[in-house]
Amino acid sequence: MIPRVATGDELRSAMRRFPAPICVVTVDFEGDRLGLTVGSLVSLSLEPPLVGISIGNDQAAHALIRGAGAFAASFLSSDQEAIARHFAHGVPPLAMWGGIELAPGGVAPRIAGALAWLDCRVWAQYDAGDHTFFVGEVVEAVLGEPGGALAYRESTYHPVA
Repeated sequence: MIPRVATGDELRSAMRRFPAPICVVTVDFEGDRLGLTVGSLVSLSLEPPLVGISIGNDQAAHALIRGAGAFAASFLSSDQEAIARHFAHGVPPLAMWGGIELAPGGVAPRIAGALAWLDCRVWAQYDAGDHTFFVGEVVEAVLGEPGGALAYRESTYHPVA
């Protein structure tokens, strides 16, 4: 007998108990720049170097990543909760980058002060229910200053040493 399928709310409640590292995924497509806080970035392969992110199909970043064929990820440090909150909400495009310090380089904006940055080209994409799972080939990995990371658990950001 096959058990019933969990509801989305049940999955959300369970996943809230599991800490997720936080990064801001950014994209720049034909001058449209966007950032989105995510806790879904995972390392997939070292040869070739691949990471994956899950982006909601209704997110503006979804269409931009598809169009650009590339994205960047800034791994947030423990003192960047305000930045995580900023990009977690639907910030109007005109206000999105106001007051946000950027680091040089990248296929898309890099958040200054991050622990590391990954520049990725879309290697594959898979339909995943109400999300798309983008596999990115890492074309550049840059380390920032060492320090604590930022994680998300139980609807709260937590510094991790």
